[in-house]
Amino acid sequence: MTSPVVDWSPADHPEAIAVSEIQWWQRAAELALLRMRDSDDHRISWFSSRQIDARQLILALRQLLGAVALVDGRLQELGLDQAQHALTQAKNEYEQALPGLTEVRNALMHFEAWALGAGHGPQKRRIAAGAPARQVASEFWGFAYEPDTETISLGPYTISVNAVTGAVARLVDAVDVAARTVDRRNAVDLGADVKKALTAGGISTDEGPSFPRLIVGSDNRLRLSLNSDGNADEVDRHALANRVVRTLRAANFKVIWPEMPNDYDVAGPLARGVALFCERGSN
Repeated sequence: MTSPVVDWSPADHPEAIAVSEIQWWQRAAELALLRMRDSDDHRISWFSSRQIDARQLILALRQLLGAVALVDGRLQELGLDQAQHALTQAKNEYEQALPGLTEVRNALMHFEAWALGAGHGPQKRRIAAGAPARQVASEFWGFAYEPDTETISLGPYTISVNAVTGAVARLVDAVDVAARTVDRRNAVDLGADVKKALTAGGISTDEGPSFPRLIVGSDNRLRLSLNSDGNADEVDRHALANRVVRTLRAANFKVIWPEMPNDYDVAGPLARGVALFCERGSN
């Protein structure tokens, strides 16, 4: 059985997935904060809804770091060292603002191990130092949200709820900047590959009558247009536009008319001076 051709995959643009996911988890954290500052919801019997939401807040806050890891891997692949350094610094500041976040999340997620003193990280280090497992379990237990002080605590860790909003906003901004850096590098690399394809097809991108121009816009998308030359013959411009489109499609590049992205006939707009988007094909 032949597998269907996949035209899209999240693996194609992990930086975009990082931005999307961190925004979802940012909103999840905001919602938990709002509920924690409300009165308890009595629809769930005697359980405190604010304590439940505090747990959800911790999970959401830790998930933001997953987005950091995703875009950080892309920065490493592309050798964007300066952007990676800035993202690492933002991550460190986030963790300093919310001390013990990962450990508290781990205690919640892996309570079956932490309740026995068999968790990783600090529990494992305490066991290695000779502390009894029963004692270690008690040292890293007791999750609680204190509305009066607006703090979340577990064992030796205390997180200020008031620090959450600012810390999250700064980290989200850092991931967005990092993703845009990746987008720009992708667009620049795409432009170089498109130029190679045109050159291989006998189409020069050097200055001349109606020569193809490749420009990366502020939105980090590659645009293709024909240089406007009032002396160029209209027939020649249409012939060149058709050659450009055929050459790029043969090299597995998509040429897209922004106003009508599903229109296959894009040579006409290109000849008229319309700037088209260029993307990589899926093959």
